[in-house]
Amino acid sequence: MDFGFTEEQRAAAEAARAVFSGTSPDGVPSPALSRGPAAEDFDRALWHRLARADLLSLYASPEHGGAGLGPLALCLVLREAGAVLARVPLLECGAAALTLRTHGGSAAARLLPPLGRGELVITTAAHGRTGHEPAERAVRALPSADGSGAWLLHGEQTAVPWGHTADRVLLPAHTDDGRALLALVRPAPGAHPGLTLEEQVSTNGERLARVRLDAVRVDGQEVITAEGAWDRLRALLTVGTCALALGIGTEVCRTTSEYTGRREQFGFPIATFQAVAVQAADRYIDLRAMEATLWQAAWRIESGAAESDGPACPLPADADIAVAKVWAAEGVRRIVQTAQHLHGGYGADISSPLHRYHAWAKQLELSLGPAAAHLEALGDLLAEQP
Repeated sequence: MDFGFTEEQRAAAEAARAVFSGTSPDGVPSPALSRGPAAEDFDRALWHRLARADLLSLYASPEHGGAGLGPLALCLVLREAGAVLARVPLLECGAAALTLRTHGGSAAARLLPPLGRGELVITTAAHGRTGHEPAERAVRALPSADGSGAWLLHGEQTAVPWGHTADRVLLPAHTDDGRALLALVRPAPGAHPGLTLEEQVSTNGERLARVRLDAVRVDGQEVITAEGAWDRLRALLTVGTCALALGIGTEVCRTTSEYTGRREQFGFPIATFQAVAVQAADRYIDLRAMEATLWQAAWRIESGAAESDGPACPLPADADIAVAKVWAAEGVRRIVQTAQHLHGGYGADISSPLHRYHAWAKQLELSLGPAAAHLEALGDLLAEQP
């Protein structure tokens, strides 16, 4: 059995690595040194370079101008993005594209081509009102009484990345009969009467938005009612978050190895000291566990196991996703904390790149649920097994 990546997947990772090779986190102010967000918008120049390299069209089907790749390719690209703290909505656009391709119907043909060309930016809302509740319960969707097929949305979604500058927000909502759906809304001023945006700033200093919806009317063609659409989007966002964490962990481990190899005490590199070597070895184990659980979860989603669990695999794919997020959350936190410790005083310098990696790691650790929440979900899944 071949456990390696396909040629197309490896090519996507190599292309992403080439585009990101000139990207550095040094040029963005530290959130601790900034009043408000570190920047008003994402890196548009980098976004256009990604589009020219065809990295934004990877997830659309060939008939929509894409390569037809799946979650594994998305995670490979996101790993490279995480390594350089790329300030672009790759996670949100990639997860939205894969969801639209599978469940979008006519919306896929309308939105995927411009998204792949970098002309359209779709972000996602996945945190609900507080970040500690099912996101789909935060917004209520009611069918319009005029029989036009439109929907009226009531509620709010918090911590929406790039919400102020994206062209669309793909957000979950629930109907009165308990079904979950996805709605595409335009955050531009005046596009939807009743929609307002409020400023928020994330742990890593990026600009977020609270999206409030007061009887916001959305045409039926902008609403995805297919069963499983929200579950797929949430799964993709979760494994994508794990991929970003893996990229951060990989880069932090690399830079820490380089630093401890050249930093000397008592005439010897500190990497030769047993206490340093043991800590570095523990973090290497964390990194390998993050990697193994991420690819297992991404493969389960890509292979369709989430919809077709059989006797050979009694646990649903949600279990693999929960395990991956537990390792990503705990692993990336331990990696950046150990890195700061081994860097000594330099590790506490808030103007250094390591400080920004720590801030991003903390953001990803808590995004879409901390380790404790996913351990609880995993326990519930295990308890349901005969």
